[in-house]
Amino acid sequence: MRWEELREDHDDDALFGRAAVAAPPERGPGRGGLRAAAAGPVLAGADGDPVAIEIRARSIINRVPGAAAVPFQWTINPYRGCGHACVYCFARRSHQYLDLDSGRDFDTKIMVKVNAGALLRTELAHPRWAGAPIAMGTNTDPYQRAEGRYRLMPQIIAALRDFANPFSILTKGTLILRDLDLIEQAAQRCEVGLAVSVGSLDEEVWRTVEPGTPRPLARLDVVRRFADRGLDCSVLMAPILPGLTDSAEHIEETVAAIAAAGARRVSPIVLHLRPGAREWYRAWLEREHPRLLPRYRALYRGGSYAPKHYRDTIAARVREAAQRHGLVRPPSGTGGFRGEPAPEPGPAPAEQLRLL
Repeated sequence: MRWEELREDHDDDALFGRAAVAAPPERGPGRGGLRAAAAGPVLAGADGDPVAIEIRARSIINRVPGAAAVPFQWTINPYRGCGHACVYCFARRSHQYLDLDSGRDFDTKIMVKVNAGALLRTELAHPRWAGAPIAMGTNTDPYQRAEGRYRLMPQIIAALRDFANPFSILTKGTLILRDLDLIEQAAQRCEVGLAVSVGSLDEEVWRTVEPGTPRPLARLDVVRRFADRGLDCSVLMAPILPGLTDSAEHIEETVAAIAAAGARRVSPIVLHLRPGAREWYRAWLEREHPRLLPRYRALYRGGSYAPKHYRDTIAARVREAAQRHGLVRPPSGTGGFRGEPAPEPGPAPAEQLRLL
């Protein structure tokens, strides 16, 4: 595959092995549920245990394409693929660019950019870098299980702190609490935005749709811990799943818990199904909730997004619940979250009709 020469164990043309010229990086205990990838090519679609594929990235700060409907221009993604294994994840398609599949490969073949911290310091120090805000967690989660072993985020946050470069983090991972002190230090030097993703409190749905993530209530404890430190933390109520977590009762219960946790605000996003995620979600829906297939065909027959009237209805339910629970608060000065998606666009082209 075209990225094989970036692998950490690829030393064919080196005069000395990498271990001979660089100290091994700090690693956490265990392997985060991943074994090391065997020598030789990584095969798409191959069964087996989840693996970490260690690579040395050539760059780490990524420019977001101008056509993307997001309110940020730069991102950092220390991992590609995600052990959270959320069946709806829109980032699944990105694994196809690595010649891997967007289903099980995305969940179990995790690219780890082992040089992320050192590379970031080099790029932040470059004369052409102007200190623009950087968003993290907008593609794959930087606090997925692999981070417990590789500890890339402390290096990244420390670099951003030292250069006083604004940043935001969106996560489902409770592991972010490990770095709370570092984040607090960074917030004293630059704008820091924090957000946790919690779509609902329904544990039955959570177990099947987000099988690799911490429980929703555990994620809300992250919000509470940040609030206790005086750090603003928002909640991205996403995705709201039609027929599963979109009822007035579900929304009321979830918003009440978000408010009780001390969130600064809540932003709802209805499920969107882009190619790559769309096929994987459909297979899950057929297996777990076949009765809902006709409803999804009706909602997503126009493309990746549910109709505007449906999204507006859900947004109104969340807004009204937020008002009832006092979840309309001005920022306290620790920074807003820059990683939230922009307003959802209209339907995607009609050629996607056949996918659901």
